[in-house]
Amino acid sequence: MGGLYRLAVIDDDAAVRQALIWLLEGQGYAVEGFESGEVFFEAPAQAVFNALIVDLRLSGMTGLMLLERLAERPYVPPAIMLTAHGDVPHAVAAFKRGVLDFLEKPFDDDRLIQLVAEAVERDRQARERHAHRARIRQGLALLTEREREVMQWILAGRLNKQIAEELSISMKTVEVHRARVFEKMNVKSAVELAGLMAGWQTDDMVGKP
Repeated sequence: MGGLYRLAVIDDDAAVRQALIWLLEGQGYAVEGFESGEVFFEAPAQAVFNALIVDLRLSGMTGLMLLERLAERPYVPPAIMLTAHGDVPHAVAAFKRGVLDFLEKPFDDDRLIQLVAEAVERDRQARERHAHRARIRQGLALLTEREREVMQWILAGRLNKQIAEELSISMKTVEVHRARVFEKMNVKSAVELAGLMAGWQTDDMVGKP
């Protein structure tokens, strides 16, 4: 079931739009319909959708034009594109814009439901990654230059004594910096810090030891 996931259906055919809304609401999703791309972009800024179902041949702004405009935003939820007149060039263009799949009308309801489930799961994972990165960025912004240096040595597996020798500071000072690093990065151990930072790459970090 859809739970709290929100979907946007953008289709200029009122009958198709309403049928999609009923179908997806029946799966437990919160669904909002839009008759055009222009109307979609007039939605309140706080409107957050976890997946989009977009008709290719919308009147006015086309489905591809809508995706191009969305691409200017920091994050674009997964999209499923629908059309009554599919062709290879449009399908290729849609996939290049990150469309999850391209379905021709009339489409199989079960297939659409399956794709929506895949789309909202992809969205959930993407938002989790974004929150993870945001947590790291917020923590890094609080660190002093020396604390970043100490953190790099911690991540390299160095003991306090070794870090003190590398930085020519006392062990007591290393302990203080280490405690502040853990506090600001919201972790309790070097292992947890390593897990948080796994795969993280940014120019904001001090060069690796």
